[in-house]
Amino acid sequence: MNIQLSEHFTYKKLLRFILPSIIMMVFTSIYSVVDGIFVSNFVGKSAFASVNLIMPYLMGISALGFMIGTGGSAFVSKTLGEGKKELANQYFSMLVTIAAIGGFVLSVLSFIFMRRIVMAFGAAGDLIDYCTLYGRISCISLTAFMLQNVFQSFFVAAGKPQLGLKVIVAAGCTNIVLDALFIGVLHFGIAGAAFATMTSEFIGGLLPVVYFFRKNDSLLHFVKPVFDIRVFLKTCTNGSSELMTNLSMSLVNALYNLQLMKIAGENGVAAYGAVMYVNFIFVATFLGYAIGCAPVISYHYGAGNHAELKNLYKKSMSIILVWGVILFGAAQLLAPVLSKIFVGYNTGLYAMTLHGFRVYAIAFLIIGINIFGSSFFTALNNGLISAVISFLRTLVFQVIMVLTLPLWFGINGIWSAISIAEALTLIMTTTFFVRQKDKYHYL
Repeated sequence: MNIQLSEHFTYKKLLRFILPSIIMMVFTSIYSVVDGIFVSNFVGKSAFASVNLIMPYLMGISALGFMIGTGGSAFVSKTLGEGKKELANQYFSMLVTIAAIGGFVLSVLSFIFMRRIVMAFGAAGDLIDYCTLYGRISCISLTAFMLQNVFQSFFVAAGKPQLGLKVIVAAGCTNIVLDALFIGVLHFGIAGAAFATMTSEFIGGLLPVVYFFRKNDSLLHFVKPVFDIRVFLKTCTNGSSELMTNLSMSLVNALYNLQLMKIAGENGVAAYGAVMYVNFIFVATFLGYAIGCAPVISYHYGAGNHAELKNLYKKSMSIILVWGVILFGAAQLLAPVLSKIFVGYNTGLYAMTLHGFRVYAIAFLIIGINIFGSSFFTALNNGLISAVISFLRTLVFQVIMVLTLPLWFGINGIWSAISIAEALTLIMTTTFFVRQKDKYHYL
């Protein structure tokens, strides 16, 4: 039985509705994680480091999809809550069209200038060729990847999170199988990893296009788009926090790599890459919750249902706090196994990765509140507060920490930078929650 956006949500119903989005985000993160495992174990440390160097750029470019998806789904869900279904479909069609055009332009430009880009991100020697090859192949499917990011949010807004999950699972499984074939069996090296990811991204990005073009029983379908600059600007404002999050994370990850190259060389970059791959999966659960919950919040906000807003806020905070403790405990227990999966072939690299992951994992205790806080205000169509939280969390505080802490604590300063940055952000997030409660009636 499908759960509708308009329903009252118990804990069980809320988790059932949001679980597909969580699994969807986990499978999305598996793309790069599986690449990392196969590249590290079958191609080598240098190739693994090169993927880690170029990945921040590719993820930063794909941020356009997250911005339009999260910001647009909030606006479209609010419009659905107001009872304007046809107008919501026009907005939906317009935003997907803009994402496709923007993605194509960015893909072409990135392909042309990829070699210069990887050198700017710190690649040198053999790493330049590795990074350029992986990056250019990835550019072929970059538009599809952006659309995949867009549809992750719109499947939820359409009331079809389970269908979105099926698409992502199909794409993720394709990536895993092709990685094993291209890298483990056929020995295509780093190019094999890129081709596997490219194929899976085409599945994740283009299958939803086919679905929404056909007649379907969801709340959304493609119609002739009507371009409304006001709606597009509002979408950009709403989704600016997600754009800022992805761009900032890309910049900060590049900064981490540069700092680690100075302190620990190629081993440092490889260790950080392994930590970040595991982090992708853990944090993806928080991101999936935020993506799945946002359209529900937007719908009830648009419908003026303050009682349900209070219900969603309180239940979400409880779930996220408990899940943060569970993830922290799991990270500490599983750190040896997870580190060995990526870099078990090198004793020194394994020890560095294990220590780094255990220190880094402290952030899991609080990061979920900050992610939900940013998404919550996006869902309320308050893009400014959402952007401020994301800007402080993913850029300002982390940049300050990663530049200053290593001066006193060396590599341990890099591993702990994320936790201190998240703690500082939590203070700001809590302040916004308290100050905005009378305006939106969620407390």
